[in-house]
Amino acid sequence: MKVYLSVDMEGVTGLTDPEEMHAGGRGYERGCELMTGDANAAIAGLCAAGATSVLVNDAHGSTKNLRIDLLDPRATLVRGPGKPMRMAQGLDESHRAACFIGYHARAGVTHGVLNHTWMGKEIQNVYLNGEVCGETRLVASFAGHIGVPVILVTGDEAVCEEARELLGDVETVAVKKGVDKFAAELLPPSVAAERIQAAATRALNRLTDFSPLRVEPPYVLGVEWNSTAIASACALIPGVKAAGPRHTEFATDDFSQIMALFGIFAMIGGQVACGSGVYG
Repeated sequence: MKVYLSVDMEGVTGLTDPEEMHAGGRGYERGCELMTGDANAAIAGLCAAGATSVLVNDAHGSTKNLRIDLLDPRATLVRGPGKPMRMAQGLDESHRAACFIGYHARAGVTHGVLNHTWMGKEIQNVYLNGEVCGETRLVASFAGHIGVPVILVTGDEAVCEEARELLGDVETVAVKKGVDKFAAELLPPSVAAERIQAAATRALNRLTDFSPLRVEPPYVLGVEWNSTAIASACALIPGVKAAGPRHTEFATDDFSQIMALFGIFAMIGGQVACGSGVYG
């Protein structure tokens, strides 16, 4: 039985500081170890419930964060930039289920630790078919598009709430409780690992309880940028149209195009913002 893990970093056990998420930042190396620990706990739980193949996708930032030398040998790892499907790279119809590890709340959730949607400062909000949308909804919608259910989400309390609102009785593990964007009450890693492993086993054992998230096409992706410059630059992409001074829209019947488009948005948005200093 093949299972897929998409592993982000902001929702990983013990992490609250943006420096812990970026190479060269204070605490980054330890953050990578903690990220790998959360992934390993999920792998162990899935294998205990009968998973025979676990594909792990490093879905954060540079996508070079998970420690392959510390990864559970029963899994394989997709690592490195240039992935067309980004946070869902490697997920296909052959997987029986998907798990989201270390995920975080969408932008604007006050008690969401390190809350944002796709880009921390360039994007204010993302909308899917007119509804506000975080990364959990985006990746779960892609999984649903190819018929794969999401069975487990781990991160802070806010993303667990978001996941249950979206997916129903999905298994969740809250490894931290947000005080504000950069502060949280944390579980020790040993406690978090026990809970993640147990939840992964429960989730796969009740696989028949879950259904893929179905969003009816056409899929309309709306992005509210923080800058008119980024919005106008992204509106130059074929198929993307301006929907306001700081808004863009893109419509398609193929959800994989939305996942791919976010990679192009990140390149353009990041370049405009970084090249324009504080006004980006």
